[in-house]
Amino acid sequence: MAVSTGTACRAAGSTGTDGSLAGVTTVSGVEHTSHVAGVGGAPVHYVDYGGPSDAPLLVGVHGLGGSHLNWSAVAPHLIGRNRLIAVDLLGHGRTPTAGRRPDVDGHAAMLEGFLRQVSDRPVVLVGNSLGGLVSSLVAATAPELVAGLVLVDPALPTARLGMVHPRVLVNFALCSVPGVGERYLDARRNRTTAEQTVRRVFGITCVDPGRVPTDVMDAHVALTASRDRALGDQAYLTSARSLARLLARPAPTVARLDAIDLPVLLLHGERDVLVPLPTARRMVEGRPGWRLEVARDIGHAPMLEAPVWTALRIQEWLDADGSGARDRAVRSVGSEPAVS
Repeated sequence: MAVSTGTACRAAGSTGTDGSLAGVTTVSGVEHTSHVAGVGGAPVHYVDYGGPSDAPLLVGVHGLGGSHLNWSAVAPHLIGRNRLIAVDLLGHGRTPTAGRRPDVDGHAAMLEGFLRQVSDRPVVLVGNSLGGLVSSLVAATAPELVAGLVLVDPALPTARLGMVHPRVLVNFALCSVPGVGERYLDARRNRTTAEQTVRRVFGITCVDPGRVPTDVMDAHVALTASRDRALGDQAYLTSARSLARLLARPAPTVARLDAIDLPVLLLHGERDVLVPLPTARRMVEGRPGWRLEVARDIGHAPMLEAPVWTALRIQEWLDADGSGARDRAVRSVGSEPAVS
């Protein structure tokens, strides 16, 4: 066990008795319902994956280009003792932009309004990549809404970034230039099917896309095929450019993260090429309330590639270091998320 100052860090095996890569029950094994919440007069789509009504409420927040489906593999393993809902960020999944700007600040404002709409208690935010950053900003701005944070390979700024895969750097460089990014995504979209698009994304975010359950993969393809992919690309570009600007000037955001006074669990794939593991280790330095757990031989999306491992680490944390967050996130008797 490697230990940072005040922060425990454990590497989990990629195979073995913890079931991190085997025995997965997926989206087909759990009923989930689709809802729309009105936030500031505009629609926000989310999915209720179920769980006991009096259990702690977890809210999944996906990453750049993702959707509520990013939590469909891990959901069955969390809802035995927790309630799980998953929201779509602006211009992602089934949430339209509806006049709202899908940049980092826009996503954070939407998420804050969404939490005020659907919950009467603080929640545990479970955010991946961009969703981890957005969740952290809401925790810093509106701490009364957040009981704790589970950050899954989050795109958080640090004073010094780790090495990033050249393929990732080229993609962000192309997307960052006005006009060039639009033409690049237009050309890519016109030559790829929905299935090819999903498999390309999973090829970057996962060490082995074959570990993603088949029904989860199929659900992602179906959602991609049903969306206006041109509009989705526009939201992707706005989000990516905003994220790049924030990461290029990390100091203001780092100061906001340092002010977070909540229990935080950081889950990170050892072989993440988007947010390298050394960057994650720097995230926890000097933050004694942050606990780091490392998934060996896993990439940027452990909740898809290693859902059982992810759920086990979350539940262990809720039962130990995150027990205070768990207790604050227990819903009032008879209270349900608001739906429309």
